[in-house]
Amino acid sequence: MRIHLSSVFVDDQDKALRFYTDVLGFTKKHEVPIGADRWLTVVSPEDPDGTELLLEPDGHPAVKPYKTALVADGIPATSFAVDDVRAECDRLRGLGVRFTQEPVRMGPVTTAVLDDTCGNLIQIVQSD
Repeated sequence: MRIHLSSVFVDDQDKALRFYTDVLGFTKKHEVPIGADRWLTVVSPEDPDGTELLLEPDGHPAVKPYKTALVADGIPATSFAVDDVRAECDRLRGLGVRFTQEPVRMGPVTTAVLDDTCGNLIQIVQSD
């Protein structure tokens, strides 16, 4: 068994697609119209056939309170691996990304948390 798909709930699919591709560097994999929304996924350019991230609309009534609670408690919606957290923070800051947690060493990993501009906190992690 492998993880095929994961998702983050986003408040605007167009804005999310721009952020996840133009800023974070993912590549659009699928864009299929489904009514007013789309089945919209991105992948890592380093693994184009790997796990897809669904940029899922947050229209369900349970989602917004869930996202609000996570952000209020500083809990990331998901985590992405990077080779160098500090270098990635510098790169992303240069693109205007806001961090809610600066790089912190936590045992065998270093993490930082950023705001994805779509209602989520995202953790980046470097395994040391």
